[in-house]
Order: sequence, then structure tokens, then C-alpha cells
Amino acid sequence: MRHADLLTLAQWLSPSFPVGGFAWSHGLESAIAANEVRGPDDLFAWLDGVLRHGSGRVDAVLLCAAMAPGADAVALHAEAEARAAGSERWAETLAQGGAFARTVSALGGEAVPELAMPVAVGVAARRLDLPPGLVAAQYLQAFAGNLVLASVRLIPLGQTDGQAVVARLSRVCEAVAQEAAVSRLEDVGGAAVLSDLAAMDHETKDVRLFRS
Repeated sequence: MRHADLLTLAQWLSPSFPVGGFAWSHGLESAIAANEVRGPDDLFAWLDGVLRHGSGRVDAVLLCAAMAPGADAVALHAEAEARAAGSERWAETLAQGGAFARTVSALGGEAVPELAMPVAVGVAARRLDLPPGLVAAQYLQAFAGNLVLASVRLIPLGQTDGQAVVARLSRVCEAVAQEAAVSRLEDVGGAAVLSDLAAMDHETKDVRLFRS
């Protein structure tokens, strides 16, 4: 494992990397408005479910599959689209994946096609001397961290409490990523029903801060 590659991955998944992650709440805005997520414990439980059973797990499996030599990125992209729970989830993964691909391509090296976010990251990460499980774990932590930042803006949740939630989720990210690294594409799937319903409910809101 090369330290330079680890730093490259950290740059790609940093909040400063221009993918527009700050604009999306992944349905959390609706969940918070419905009083289903009210504080750090609620937020941890919600994100734990998303990571273990919902889109977090799906993304991790697709990312690891995309890192395999000769993987069919177009087919994986179609799988990601099919797994999106609603139009906003679909827009979320495509918008961020497209922005990620354009930025990585502009930085030089082999161009990355515009694909759903986990597939685009997986394709780009083929050039890194890093194991898929590590890449997926870092991806999931960045995903969870972005949602925690959204929650800090939406509920009375301080920065320290938010970071405590991220820290608690680190083991979850690692466990889901390691499972994803040895999973087959046939294993992709999940059932974070409340999260999916919240995402669909968000589509009906007339006033909102986030795009999802």
C-alpha cells in the first residue's frame, strides 16, 4: 500500500472535493422534520441502519465490484440506478458521481466516466494500490460524515456531538466495507425502509434546505 495513494483517496473523499455532497441529506431532512431523528442517539441509529442495511451497503458492494479488473462499469451503473429509492436518490448518486468523475479526470491520468457515485469511485480507485475494503470503508465514512454535517445544520446537534456520532460509526463502516469486499454482486441489496420512505417523502416538500 502506497502512502501517496492513501492521500489521493483522502483527497477524493474530502468534503472539499467538489462533488456537491453538502447539498444532499439523503432523506434526513424529512426524518428530522417528522421528529424521527432528534439527537445524537437517534442519528447514530438512523445512520447505522442506512450503512448496514440500506444504500451504504449497496454502495460498498458496487464500489468493490467496480474495482475488480475488467468489471463492467456500465452494468454496475445500471444496477446503482435500479437500486435508487426514488428520483432524488437517483439524482443524488448521478450528480455526485458525475462531478467526481469530471474532477478526477481534470486532475490528470486516465479519464473516469460519469457514473453513479460508488461506481465512479470504484473505477477511479483501480489505479490506487489500495485494497477494496479500505477504499469502501473510507467511502462509507465520508458518506456518513456528510450526513452528520447535514444533521448539525438541521437539529440542535453541536459539532462535537456530531463528530462523536462519526466516531461511533467508524466500526460500522469498517464492518460493512469488509463484508462488501468479499460479496458477490448477487449479494447487493438491503432494506432500510424508513430511510427510503423519508427520501421519497422529501420529494413532495415545497420548502426544503437540501436537494434530497
